[in-house]
Amino acid sequence: MAQKAKILLVDDDPVFVEAIKTVLETKYQVVTALDGDEGLDKAKKEKPALILLDIIMPTKDGFDVCKQLKQDKELAAIPVIILTSFAQHHGETKIPVSAGLELEAEGYLDKPVSPTELLKQVGAMLKEE
Repeated sequence: MAQKAKILLVDDDPVFVEAIKTVLETKYQVVTALDGDEGLDKAKKEKPALILLDIIMPTKDGFDVCKQLKQDKELAAIPVIILTSFAQHHGETKIPVSAGLELEAEGYLDKPVSPTELLKQVGAMLKEE
């Protein structure tokens, strides 16, 4: 049996993490991190095939995490899908929306995300048939 692709999910909402993990585990191996620093550590240790990354998190936000991933030659090739409710929160945060456009992320999904759309995007990003 083929090895399941490994996905790293980085989000500070444990309820959301569990829900998304449940959806993804039907097809993939899932590793989770609850903040940006932990996410970077796990990316280095686990070398996932794909990273799902929240923007608004404590310790290190998704913008910083994505930037650091793309500057690390061992991790730069890992595709990143931004998974965030940022669009709903942009009025109450100090992060400029333009910063999101400058990210080198390969994909973007708004929360709440449907399981079907999530699996479709992840499959497309991993170039699955």
